[in-house]
Amino acid sequence: MTPDLECVDLVKRFGATTAVDNVSFCVPPGSFFSILGPSGCGKTTIMRMIAGFLEPTSGDIRIKGGTVLDTPPNKRPVNMVFQHLALFPMMTIADNIGYGLRRKGMARDQIARKVDEALERIGLPGIGARKVDELSGGQKQRVAIARCMVLEPDVLLLDEPLGALDLKLREHMKIELKALQAEFDTTFVYITHDQSEALVMSDQIAVMNAGRFEQVGTGQDLYYRPQTPFVAGFIGEANRWKGRIERVEGAMLEMRTETGLAMRATGSGTLSKGDAAEIFVRPESIHLAASDAALSDFDNRLQGKVTSILFNGAASRVLVEDDAGETLEVTLPQTGEFASMERGATVHIGWRAAQAICFGGGD
Repeated sequence: MTPDLECVDLVKRFGATTAVDNVSFCVPPGSFFSILGPSGCGKTTIMRMIAGFLEPTSGDIRIKGGTVLDTPPNKRPVNMVFQHLALFPMMTIADNIGYGLRRKGMARDQIARKVDEALERIGLPGIGARKVDELSGGQKQRVAIARCMVLEPDVLLLDEPLGALDLKLREHMKIELKALQAEFDTTFVYITHDQSEALVMSDQIAVMNAGRFEQVGTGQDLYYRPQTPFVAGFIGEANRWKGRIERVEGAMLEMRTETGLAMRATGSGTLSKGDAAEIFVRPESIHLAASDAALSDFDNRLQGKVTSILFNGAASRVLVEDDAGETLEVTLPQTGEFASMERGATVHIGWRAAQAICFGGGD
């Protein structure tokens, strides 16, 4: 099956700075693909090249199998939704949505039909006569998407479109956007620095760092099977320790941390005794117990004191300082067993080697 979008060996330099460094990826038809990374990593530069606003230094961009390098932005089968939605405040909702169709010279009755269909599909039927400033932030978001979708693009590009919304609305719009993408069955390419947005909505996510893709995969792949230290630290929360490898037994190894703790973990890549390394452990992988005996089947066990309780309902966590002075973040179980826990309490914590991942090059 021909991908809706394919970027091949894409490079973009600005003088001596390489913003995008030999990036290649494919986006299958009808999928939700996100590029996730910190500010300045090059993700918006990729999107602007796909849209035609920037010319690549080298490489190719193909839509439905055909190169678009020599195609101007207004002729490319793509549309773009920005963080600042650029709706026209003096126009009605119907006029906003039909703007691109009028520019194409479509007949008025056809435009009216397509606009009504789009409003129905975004769940806002009958609001065509209203003005932009009468809508909520989420409604404006949906209208901006409808304005693009009536043009039937092969690919819709979305550049941090939820960034201007308040937190509660942003959470709601994650679900809405995913539903809209399925409703229109159009390929979405989404740019964000917010990992929660990418994890909730995407079929595939590319994690970008310093102009390159570190890893491309599903949210579960990136979260549970990170391939680089950057991905392990960037996706989700993680406790991390640096040290040197003391023993290797197949996939399992033991590392001595900088504070002298011996830790068992699962190795990623080729690691040998004496190598500098770094271990990552998710807060939810660490078990709390009142006694060390309750953790007898865990590979790693520590005792520590609770220094802080970060209450957030089901996502509550505690900070535990071990005897070596290291602070760990631990997810508070929802069993109620530790509901009365207070600062200063002594606790025992443990985790298995299979839930700790070790990468080389920790120094």
